[in-house]
Amino acid sequence: MGFVERVQRAIRLTEELNTLRYAEQEAIREGWSELTGQAVDETFHLIPPVYSDHGINIRIGRNVFVNQNCRFNDIGGIEIGDDVMIGPGVGLITAGHPVDPARRRNGITSAPIRIERGVWIGASALIMQGVTVGADAVVAAGAVVTRDVPPLTVVAGVPATVIKTIG
Repeated sequence: MGFVERVQRAIRLTEELNTLRYAEQEAIREGWSELTGQAVDETFHLIPPVYSDHGINIRIGRNVFVNQNCRFNDIGGIEIGDDVMIGPGVGLITAGHPVDPARRRNGITSAPIRIERGVWIGASALIMQGVTVGADAVVAAGAVVTRDVPPLTVVAGVPATVIKTIG
């Protein structure tokens, strides 16, 4: 399956997922499993709507909660560990374009995002390509995360910086 076909498939499957009510969690898990190509644990909870550009490059652990209106741009791959909470309007963006104007329209850059166990990502935060968010860290609402987040820290701001250590 080529690039365009993968994108069209992901759009179709997320449109179908987005017609489901939150109470239909079994159907949501089935739709998510079809989108990602892997079985999802019964502890996975998602509030539609959700958006993805490929779907097949997303891996989700156990006991993950995804609030409404989240975007999974997964060309570069997204790995989400166990016990992760993702707030409303969060974007996990694994791809972009070269900065050079001559290459911008016909090139894509990408790198995986890894969200480790126990992370909480606040509302409308953006996690950018190539970032790992360490275990039990918190990403504050509205943060734009452009570099790795150490475990057990809170990051906030644009670009996100460590504002405190947990425990």
